[in-house]
Amino acid sequence: MSAPDLSAQYESRRAQLQSSLDEARSQSILSMLLFGVALLLIPTAAFFAFRDQSSPLFVLAAVALAISQGLRLRHHKASEDRFWRLRRLYERALQRVNGEWSGSGPDGEDCLESAHSYATDLNILGHGSLFQLLCTARTSIGRRGLADYLLQLPTEQEILARQSAVQELRDRVDLREAVALLGKFDFSESRHETFDEWAAAPPFVFVKAIQYLALASSALVAILALGTLSTLIHWRVTVEVALPILGLNFAIGALYHEPVKAMIGQLRHLAVEIAVLRDGVHFLETHQFDSPKLQALSAAVRDQSKALRRLERYLGALNERDKEWFYGPSLLLLTATQLCMAIEQWRASHSLQSCITAWAEYEALNALATYAYENPDNSFPTLAPPGSPVYRAEALGHPLLTAESCVTNNVHLGADLRFYLVSGSNMSGKSTLLRSIGVNAVLALAGAPVRARSLLLSPLTICASLSVVDSLAEGKSRFMAEMDKLRQILDLSAAQPPVLFLIDEIFSGTNSRDRRVAAEAVVRTLIANGAVGALSTHDLALAEIAEISAFHGANVHIGSRGNGDPLDFDYLLKPGVSDETNALAIARLAGVPV
Repeated sequence: MSAPDLSAQYESRRAQLQSSLDEARSQSILSMLLFGVALLLIPTAAFFAFRDQSSPLFVLAAVALAISQGLRLRHHKASEDRFWRLRRLYERALQRVNGEWSGSGPDGEDCLESAHSYATDLNILGHGSLFQLLCTARTSIGRRGLADYLLQLPTEQEILARQSAVQELRDRVDLREAVALLGKFDFSESRHETFDEWAAAPPFVFVKAIQYLALASSALVAILALGTLSTLIHWRVTVEVALPILGLNFAIGALYHEPVKAMIGQLRHLAVEIAVLRDGVHFLETHQFDSPKLQALSAAVRDQSKALRRLERYLGALNERDKEWFYGPSLLLLTATQLCMAIEQWRASHSLQSCITAWAEYEALNALATYAYENPDNSFPTLAPPGSPVYRAEALGHPLLTAESCVTNNVHLGADLRFYLVSGSNMSGKSTLLRSIGVNAVLALAGAPVRARSLLLSPLTICASLSVVDSLAEGKSRFMAEMDKLRQILDLSAAQPPVLFLIDEIFSGTNSRDRRVAAEAVVRTLIANGAVGALSTHDLALAEIAEISAFHGANVHIGSRGNGDPLDFDYLLKPGVSDETNALAIARLAGVPV
């Protein structure tokens, strides 16, 4: 399916949802009017019936009308919310298909790990990032799962399992709609921080015998109260028996007052956010999948939604305890203490982590499947067996560029050709080429299709130095920041799997002679450690490094179209060293007098 066809499909679905939304709103207004009329009719009919001027059946009819229209109003409001949420889903999809997605939606900035080997340099997270393009996650848990997929290197078996799951989910638009509708409200959330904090909170330690004693004493107080209200028990008997029991309850409440108070504070957010996670777990439980990866996720949460429902009820009851109508009785009945004991007992016998992990992975796979569906020209990469590093791409482009502006290139790196040394003038596209190599490797290792006609790669540790800046807060110059980055790349290259290195303008902060010597030392170490990759430079003196036969490198360049305009670039990779310069032309273009 081409981009225009997909855009038309999404536009049609959005228009259909807008029509349904408008109809639901009209029905809601009508039901609201009829409900109001019924409320007016009830006292009027009752008045005439009381004076024997009309039949009591009119009162019943008015009540029935009010009830029916109230239920219909509730149904129409739920339909409005459903259609509105689905419309938003397709509006966001249209933004992606039409290339208008940048700056819209979550950017994953909160998932950024300090000193990550490529996240910042390859624009994986942040404004206009790969994460922002991909993210369709319903929950914060899912957003963290997607970030983990993009930032962590899985095993070869895991990559293949993810590919199979993404291929299965790719055309399941119905499942994507179902995920968008999880939760009672669109703003309902399940944040991973909430569950992490609860899991890390110290346990509420209590004596089990006291739990049973509190349950028995509270039950007895309730029985006495009900017996007194129904006149089955004389109030004096109730007072005589209940007073010592209430004294016992007071003592138990005082004993656990502080831990219960702290626990209630921790559980407030959990009570709100457990519902969406429970809906997600129930979704995984009730859907049938074919791929082993999705089956494993479903099996990991089997029968867990019932347990989560029980926890949700405990938390809901704890919230009700704070309501004015129940706060007084709850103190007498030790409601908060007993609920905290029950919740802590639930935590001791159940693990939320399996549910959180499974849901995070499903949402990550669903996001990658959406990307695969919306980019049918992309291809799933082929994994080469571990060992000698391989990165062989045909028609490789940058996934964040539109189809109209994306220029593709072939990139062949492996045992015979270990690295490219890319030369070229300013703005020629050297950095974009390096980022294209890196970002597609990230997609491939995450289990997603890539922006290429074909890609064969082995498992690789991605390392990039493309966006190094100085840090005033750390008292670190740009050159020192680059040294730290290069040291990280060299350290990682000594481990397995082999490194894919991408270095832009290596040692640009020093003179040409020192730059040449230092760059050769870095390349020698990387090649000796089995790495493959690419470096870019303006300094033609570095071109000599690629000519050292033991390094198995190649000089390539990107330049202009050769029509005499140094700023008319074709962005195509060509063999050899660039002999073009355009610094003065760019300076003049910027208004600098040169």
